[in-house]
Amino acid sequence: MSPPPAPSAGGPAVARELLVGIDLGAGSLKTSIIRLDGTLAGEASAPVATHAPHPGWSEQDPHDWWAAICETVPRALAAAGADAGAVAAVSFSAGAHTQVLEDAQGRVIRPAILWNDQRSAAETAMLRQQADARILEIGANRANPTWTLPQMLWLRRNEPEAFARVRRLYVAKDWLRAQLTGTWETDHIDAVGTLMADARTNTWSAELCGMIGWPMETLPPIVTPTTVVGEVTAEAARACGLRAGTPVVCGTSDTAAETYGAGMVREGLGVVKLATAATVSVLTPAARPDFTVINYPHVIPAHWYVIAATNSCASAHKWLRDTFFKRAGEDGTAVFDEMDRRAAAVAPGAEGLFFHPYLNGERSPHWDPLLRADFVGIGFNHGSGHFVRALYEGIAYSLKDCLLALRGQGLDFSTARLTGGGARSALWRQIVADVLDVEVELPAVADASFGAALIAGVGIGAYADARAAADVVTVVSRARPNAARAARYAQGHALYCEIQSALAPINHKIHAFVRGQ
Repeated sequence: MSPPPAPSAGGPAVARELLVGIDLGAGSLKTSIIRLDGTLAGEASAPVATHAPHPGWSEQDPHDWWAAICETVPRALAAAGADAGAVAAVSFSAGAHTQVLEDAQGRVIRPAILWNDQRSAAETAMLRQQADARILEIGANRANPTWTLPQMLWLRRNEPEAFARVRRLYVAKDWLRAQLTGTWETDHIDAVGTLMADARTNTWSAELCGMIGWPMETLPPIVTPTTVVGEVTAEAARACGLRAGTPVVCGTSDTAAETYGAGMVREGLGVVKLATAATVSVLTPAARPDFTVINYPHVIPAHWYVIAATNSCASAHKWLRDTFFKRAGEDGTAVFDEMDRRAAAVAPGAEGLFFHPYLNGERSPHWDPLLRADFVGIGFNHGSGHFVRALYEGIAYSLKDCLLALRGQGLDFSTARLTGGGARSALWRQIVADVLDVEVELPAVADASFGAALIAGVGIGAYADARAAADVVTVVSRARPNAARAARYAQGHALYCEIQSALAPINHKIHAFVRGQ
């Protein structure tokens, strides 16, 4: 792994006052502009379409990502009341695992397969049967349909012509960044996220790549997240509104950027993310390779963060809104607010209504792509607010499953920072505090684009180091667990788990039924 260049504190880039972070999410791209003190100067978002040509598939066109950058950067600069010349540096984050494949002419070969795509279930089973323990030993993680390794095995088996054309593999944020710089590299966190790298050495693994016949020469050089990899080209500047010559810092995966941006730079502080998916993360000095959790290196040198994750969170919330609450022409945010109000009027436990958020299978702790979502216990006494509260509680119960998986590895925290769009709901924050029985804190700004902006600052030497940059994170709200509600939810979680165990084999039969088996 190449070392980052020495910081040039006090240089021309640092004299400029703004940092830009660009994050590609599952449904949108966001550009955030922050000041060096961590306050938000301006931001803008643009939707990005996800396509599902077959059940369980999830794909995006990378060119839509670039169009979103060209839309959001000028809007964010306008919101900040700033000229592009005030930007000191820019960096990126995006979902891990998602790959962009280019041919010898630099053309994108096919749509990007997203992290939540489930098509590679059979390939995952093959890899587990072939080398389950060995993959865990080298890559610090277990193969599942989320990871690039089984996805590219699927490509080899199902689209061999596309497989043969690949000359460069980019991880999503790296392809986006390359549109600014024309360079080709990735960071060591996203490299581990492909499950094609040796997590022990931060180098590509010939053994893992050999399991799927992947050519090593198509993999990019590996650097650190804070490495300055280039600058905005004149052509890119004309397209997106940034200043030509602006330093561009590598960046990293969205969860790494988000946990860093939330201030998770010391052990004992966790991060709970309520976004498209939900995650529970904790910082540790070393990886904890195990079949039940996910391991990544962290932005903080010589540290890792361990994750347990549930596949559907804000995506389930949006599904409920769009399917049962929102009428044509209504403002979606206002509908969310009304749903929140109705849920707040319902007592904890939702009068025996339970929700399992398995709309797209599940990761921790079940690692079963065939699990299906449900509402269980419906009665005439249940109104619309019960369904919203049951959804909030069901996702919180799934987060407790995640926390228990971490505790099984000897990892824990007494306080958690909340991130993601779901954290805007005070009710949901309190439910998470009560179900997990921990204090939760809401940072003033804590999404992946904010973390990416801090990484940009670290890269150009605007901060002493990565820990010092996180000192600018401020907390604006706290929710402490209530003992009576926590006890009530402990009973509810036990029932939640019992229902899940009973329905899992039926879920598998439903899957076979849908496939006509």
